[in-house]
Amino acid sequence: MNTVYDFSAIDIDGRERSLKEFEGKVLLIVNVASKCGFTPQYAGLESLWRKYREQGLVVLGFPCDQFGHQEPGDEEEIRNFCQLNYDVSFPLFAKIEVNGDGAHPLWRWLKREQPGLLGSEAIKWNFTKFLIGRDGRVVKRYAPTDTPEKIEKDLPAVLR
Repeated sequence: MNTVYDFSAIDIDGRERSLKEFEGKVLLIVNVASKCGFTPQYAGLESLWRKYREQGLVVLGFPCDQFGHQEPGDEEEIRNFCQLNYDVSFPLFAKIEVNGDGAHPLWRWLKREQPGLLGSEAIKWNFTKFLIGRDGRVVKRYAPTDTPEKIEKDLPAVLR
C-alpha cells in the first residue's frame, strides 16, 4: 500500500469509508480520546478544520482507548461528547487500536511511513498526529504535545 487512499475505516456511525473519498485533500489524522489531558486539543483541531477546509484540509479523528483507558465510551458516547463539549464537525471514526497486534492497518502504515523519535514506530499517547499531503503520502508526524496551533504554521505549504 503506497498512499493513505489505499485504506478504509469504519466511521463513528458504523459505515465503511474509503479514504479515497479524500483524494487530493490534505489530511490531519489524529488518535483522539475524551478523558485525556490533551482532550482540549479538540477545540484547536475543530478550528483548523473550519479555517482551512475550503482550502482542502480534512481533520480525521480516530478514537483510541489504548492509553490509560481514556476513551472508555462507545461510539455514540464519543460522538455526543465531542459535539457537546467541542462542537466537533470534522469526520470521526469508530474506536480503533493504534499499537499492537490489533492495530488498524492505516495506523500500521502511518507509523512505518513516519517513525517517531529515534525511529520508534509506536504511538506514545493520545493526540499523535500525521499530516498527509495531497498526494496521499505522509508529510510529517507530530507528538501529542504539538498543539493544533503549532501545526498551523506547516499548513500553508501543504495546502498550496
